[in-house]
Amino acid sequence: MTLTPEIRCAAVETEDVTVVVATRNRGERLRETFPHHRARTVLVDNGSDEPPPVFRGVEIVRLPENRGAAARNVGVERARTPFVAFADDDSYWAPGSLARAAELMRAHPRAALLAARVLVGPEQREDPVSAQMAASPLGTPPGAAGPSVLGFLACSVVVRRDAFLAAGGFEARLFVYGEEALLAMDLAAARHELSYVGELTVRHFPRPAGRDNGARARIEARNRVLTAMLRRPPAVVARTLMANPRGAAGALRHVAWARRHRSMLPPQVENDLRRLG
Repeated sequence: MTLTPEIRCAAVETEDVTVVVATRNRGERLRETFPHHRARTVLVDNGSDEPPPVFRGVEIVRLPENRGAAARNVGVERARTPFVAFADDDSYWAPGSLARAAELMRAHPRAALLAARVLVGPEQREDPVSAQMAASPLGTPPGAAGPSVLGFLACSVVVRRDAFLAAGGFEARLFVYGEEALLAMDLAAARHELSYVGELTVRHFPRPAGRDNGARARIEARNRVLTAMLRRPPAVVARTLMANPRGAAGALRHVAWARRHRSMLPPQVENDLRRLG
């Protein structure tokens, strides 16, 4: 039997952050991106058909099935650092960003989430979501680390571990695509700050080949409806259903579950969501 050699990772730049990477059947992408991580790392394998690559000093958790975004929760539970950064198997944090994020988290004790600037591809094109967050109409509250946000890209945030776990992490029922919105709402409802910090940088190298964009659109639409059912007023739920007909049928199959887990947001968070449109 031939053993797969261990792959070395970059030098650790902070002991206060753990990087959690969830992956499924993308070993080749991991070999390209994983060596760039500059903190203790937990690799959560989401039921891949074959074992993931071996990386020196990295904890690997192999799940028996694909749990979608909720696989990240397992990595956060395994972490023993106060802060956790997320990365996908096609992304990594730029040098210095994790250490700086830890500094900012310590300087801003109300911050539960810091969203980084995302540069896409070898040409380092800024992700449009980053520009939107930088120009957030919610502004920057006094003493906050940056503009307030109520959404984020999961591959480009650092979270305060205790706050993340208290909020329940990523909801397993949403699986993937648009799972971030519910967590953002729940963190804000717990009176935490969520901030965009442009000096933090994530490199992202997505490959669209092999993805079913139609299926993704349906799941995203379903999750928008489900998230509204879980946290928003009835009028907002009705508008979301009308705006997302492709996801309505899928969401309506989960009505009983959504009713059991429904919890209205504080007025300030609901008002902020309306300002964001």
